[in-house]
Amino acid sequence: MLKIYGIKNCSSMKKAFDLLTALGLEYEFHDYKKQGVDAEHLQKWFAEAGQDVILNKKGTTWRKLDAQTQQKALESESELINTLQANTSMIKRPVLETAHGIIVGFDEDKYKALKD
Repeated sequence: MLKIYGIKNCSSMKKAFDLLTALGLEYEFHDYKKQGVDAEHLQKWFAEAGQDVILNKKGTTWRKLDAQTQQKALESESELINTLQANTSMIKRPVLETAHGIIVGFDEDKYKALKD
């Protein structure tokens, strides 16, 4: 079964939910705003997609951090994991775990390909 990670009231998440439902694909939703996200998942996502893909530097949460905090977050994987766990809004969304790996961000074509 697919597992989708994100924040319930995000526009990208709503698009993802709508498309998965329209395609008839079952999924489990993990709201990391309410449930958090463990270090193991973040490490796995980093290994598969890269830290630059998982960390959303375009969002307001990242931009509101002072330069020193941003720099500290980027010093090591463990610092970035701590920062993302404390500020889950900085994780790119959605993260969709599939049998073949993860899809980060809403990608309509990749979602439709799951139906095949």
